Amino acid sequence: MDAELDKYAAETLRMLDDPGLLLVTCGKNGKPNVMTIGWGFIGIFWRMPVFVVAVRHSRFTHQILEENGEFTVNVPTKDMEKIVQHCGEVSGRQHNKVSECKLSPIEGRKVKVPVLAECKIHYECRVVHKLDVNPDLIPDECKSLYTNRNYHTLYFGQILETY
Repeated sequence: MDAELDKYAAETLRMLDDPGLLLVTCGKNGKPNVMTIGWGFIGIFWRMPVFVVAVRHSRFTHQILEENGEFTVNVPTKDMEKIVQHCGEVSGRQHNKVSECKLSPIEGRKVKVPVLAECKIHYECRVVHKLDVNPDLIPDECKSLYTNRNYHTLYFGQILETY
């Protein structure tokens, strides 16, 4: 793994569980949308570093990722817990979470999606593969996580930049 990626991976995975990370996408209109994620992983796929994020089909972020194919993952600081919570509770269809949370988007270095200045670690990613969760393979103890058949798509984002 790349030295910068290796340097940040452990901290990123710790924060993924609590309080979560901030996934940023940007639609055709150029407006960034922020979503809290608590599921994902960093690894190597096809000999490239990837960040895999799970996004439910019902989410506005899913629609934007289908349009754009780029995203950033931003690791918040501990004092951002209320922001992370808010971004996980409301939809970007009805809310401008960037404005409501007073976040500062900064132009990405390698992707057209911004990173969040308030966050301490940033991953810029381009989707190289996606995979819908197969409901027939979900373990019985996990089926309760999927009400109304609201399954995830796993987006494999090639990590183009980490800082």
